[in-house]
Amino acid sequence: MSTGPNPTTGALRHVLGHLLTPLLMCLGMGLAYLGAFHAPQPHDLRVDIVGSGPATQVLAQTLHDKAHGALDVRTVPDRATAATALLHQDSYGAYIPGDHPELLVASASSDTSAMAVEKVFTKVAAGQDAPLQVTDLAPTASGDPTGQGVFFLLVAVSIGAYASVAVIGAAGAALPMRIRALLAAGTALVVSLIGTLFAGPVFHLVDHGLAGVWALSWLYATGILLIGVGLHTYLRRWTTLGVMVLFVMLNFTSSGGIYRPELQPGLFGSLHAFWNGAGLVEGIRSHVYFDGHALGGHLLVLVLWLLAGIVLVALAGRTEAVRTATATEAARTATATEAATQETAKRTTKEEETKREDSQETKEERDEDAEEEMEEAVAV
Repeated sequence: MSTGPNPTTGALRHVLGHLLTPLLMCLGMGLAYLGAFHAPQPHDLRVDIVGSGPATQVLAQTLHDKAHGALDVRTVPDRATAATALLHQDSYGAYIPGDHPELLVASASSDTSAMAVEKVFTKVAAGQDAPLQVTDLAPTASGDPTGQGVFFLLVAVSIGAYASVAVIGAAGAALPMRIRALLAAGTALVVSLIGTLFAGPVFHLVDHGLAGVWALSWLYATGILLIGVGLHTYLRRWTTLGVMVLFVMLNFTSSGGIYRPELQPGLFGSLHAFWNGAGLVEGIRSHVYFDGHALGGHLLVLVLWLLAGIVLVALAGRTEAVRTATATEAARTATATEAATQETAKRTTKEEETKREDSQETKEERDEDAEEEMEEAVAV
């Protein structure tokens, strides 16, 4: 005796299929975060030795050789040149040798890089039996003593943006694409305002330039939301995983908010050059602490990601229009087919009724003929 499909088995398969998404998230987060952060080591970290003459050259060459590729040691003629390189983020430390050695750093560029440089030159000064004086030319705001507050601002804005993608994409799936795009831009505005409140009045991560922080945050959040809304048309239930790969796994790890590229493996250092999280983090640093130096490049990165979102939304809108037209045509064809089938059935039924009527009439005529024959036979 055959039985129908087991509902428990079907439900189990359904759950296991949906569990694949969080398991892939776990795998991706582990690979990304541990790969990027578990063992930071400097490579080609630019530092300067201030001075001229044979002693300076020997010190620079000795440090370069002992570092085995960890440091990129150069010499500069004076303190002013070293300070300019630091404030342009071309170097991450400048050592001034002498009876009272001094190390110049810019912790706003990267506190972890400054600490790595300080560790190196503390040993150098100790070898000369002299205490090292550290001068920070670009300290962070009082509310951000570790210099990592901008990174956590990035995290807050990112979560607000990519979590909203699921809501707009799923709950708003019946809305026209242009309405969803407007919702994305409006949500990005709210998310960026919340982030600006965190950065300024709430936690004092920055002490000036809040308007620029908001503008950069809005560009960043809008790009994420538009890309996510556009991707939902193609990825459907995999959209959450897709945006997490783009804007968490690869984004947070390559942003430079914890470790700059000079302290990370090559993949994340390469992504730092053009990923949108790095554009936001470095853009805010440039705007707030370095008088806008190189801000144009970081702004360009955010604008390009925003343009990518606009293009993707436009493509998704066209795809949905094609799908709707195809579905409408299919429904129209199905309706026409059903009507034709019903008409054929009606004609068949009518023909059968006609045949039955004809058959009945023929039978009645035969009966009448038989009676006439009987009557004639009796008369005979």
